[in-house]
Amino acid sequence: MISLKKYLDLPSGFYEQAADKPGLLAIAMQEYAVTLEAVGNCCAEACPVTVDALNQELVDLRCVLSPSMESGKLSDAGARVRHYLTEWGRATARHYQDKATEVKELLLAVARTAESVSARDERCAGQMNEVTDRLRAIASLEDLTEIRASIKKSTNELKASIERMTAEGNAVLEALRQQVSTYQAKLDEAEAIASRDPLTGLSSRLYVEGQIERRIALPALFCVALIDIDGFKRVNDEHGHLTGDELLKQFATELRSACRATDVVGRWGGDEFLLIFECGLAEAQTRAERLRKWICGGYILEGRRGETRMEVGASIGLAEHSNGLSMSELLERADAAMYAEKQNARRKKNGTTLVPV
Repeated sequence: MISLKKYLDLPSGFYEQAADKPGLLAIAMQEYAVTLEAVGNCCAEACPVTVDALNQELVDLRCVLSPSMESGKLSDAGARVRHYLTEWGRATARHYQDKATEVKELLLAVARTAESVSARDERCAGQMNEVTDRLRAIASLEDLTEIRASIKKSTNELKASIERMTAEGNAVLEALRQQVSTYQAKLDEAEAIASRDPLTGLSSRLYVEGQIERRIALPALFCVALIDIDGFKRVNDEHGHLTGDELLKQFATELRSACRATDVVGRWGGDEFLLIFECGLAEAQTRAERLRKWICGGYILEGRRGETRMEVGASIGLAEHSNGLSMSELLERADAAMYAEKQNARRKKNGTTLVPV
């Protein structure tokens, strides 16, 4: 799907031109690393259950990419990417095949239960008919003792039949209940995995989108806040993607700690986060400013140069939902507000300041 060889099989004279422009190959390598990160994010949305191993391999690969690498090693890196994606595709196919098999087994269990109940009902119906026929025959009897004995026998048989029917029905239903409970637990686990971002542990983008759509349908009073870490690209460029990932995890932890339990807090993608506040715009603005003071400031992380202190800022865009506004329109407003704030911040300072501890 994505191969470095495609970038290595360049027209003749390219490397001579690249030698005159030292930054050209570095930019190409950087863009390729960003593409690998985007691939990992897309795979995470497609199947969160199988993406952990792929993401780790892509992170390891991004860390070794360098403009100074030899051509052979770059070709090997391209082959590794193809191998990782192929293995992820196979694992994902197996995962969904297993899920389809589980659903098939559940349907077969329900079908078997229905057949069992039907057979039991037919058997019990036959026993009931026998008792009914015997009761009809009693009407022609004249001996009181014989009538009493026949009624007693029919009553005992009827009682035994009902008890047997109840016991068999309870056993069948209990077996079905256990099977359904097992499948429900598996479905709950799968939903929990799909609703979480694998890197930060916050809600996933799909989950947050679902929550927005649900509130639009109610309709309910709410605002969305789109948060972007200022200067995050510099962190990846200067300290590596592993350090960038660690910053995202620490930032997500602070973000979750600063929010209320009722707030929906999710990772939108890359270094962007999305919150849902169940309040109007005025209160959301107050809460956003309080949130900014909590999440912005000093972070201490391990980087290429050892332990590093990062003064991290963030831009926040707010938008309040109003009747008739779709989710995409609401998010566009929040995105526009966030970028307007980012532009204002750039006039005051230039990105994230990194200070060795």
